[in-house]
Amino acid sequence: MARDKSSQDSLMNATRSRASFSGHGNALGAKGYVSDTDDNNYHFLGSTGQTEIINPQDHGYQQIRIGAAWQPMVKKDESFLGKLMKKTRQQNVDLDLGCLYELQNGQRGAIQAFGEMYGDYDNAPFMKLSGDDRTGEDDDDDDGEDEVILLNGAKWPDFKRILVYLYIYDGATDWAEIRPQVQIRVPGESPLIVNLHTYRSELALCSVAELVNVRNGIKLTNHTEYYPGHAEMDRAFGYGLQWDDGQKT
Repeated sequence: MARDKSSQDSLMNATRSRASFSGHGNALGAKGYVSDTDDNNYHFLGSTGQTEIINPQDHGYQQIRIGAAWQPMVKKDESFLGKLMKKTRQQNVDLDLGCLYELQNGQRGAIQAFGEMYGDYDNAPFMKLSGDDRTGEDDDDDDGEDEVILLNGAKWPDFKRILVYLYIYDGATDWAEIRPQVQIRVPGESPLIVNLHTYRSELALCSVAELVNVRNGIKLTNHTEYYPGHAEMDRAFGYGLQWDDGQKT
């Protein structure tokens, strides 16, 4: 769970032993791992580090959609009968789509299923997580996405920045087994599409992209950096939240 942490000294102490910093603004954390296999080959922000400015729309932005999709893994059935008949079985994969946010009034926090921080669309923080899919099967929507964060585009002037991430909670040892896809869609613009498939099993969290308010326009950057956990990612981007371990129920 995340909660506000105002002490800059605490952040400094937490990163004192790190040899290099992320370069994300004034953040004091180390840069995440960037995989050389994450070459998405899309025309719009397909490579790590690419940035696009989306100008303010005449009547404000409509709903901004952040979606993630993945497939359940198929494993060999190791039972006696399963081996004899060469059966396979489906193994569910639990991934969590989330984001860190900072509003113009200084409010900071996280949206994610872990800790049941689903957000609020009409009131601060003006975005809402659809729910927690623990299977990788999309039975409710026809868009193929398993988890979705809806951002109230009319409230974009209230935002300062948003960092979108995806986290392997259970069921997969690395991203290459499931190759999830994350899309960020701003109405009237080409979507940012990122496919994740690094083999680094110790890096279960990926910061996908950041949306920054620039004069009420959107500066959208593809980061695709991998981290061992939420705290390391937070320090790299300087959101200043404190993270506690806990089991999702």
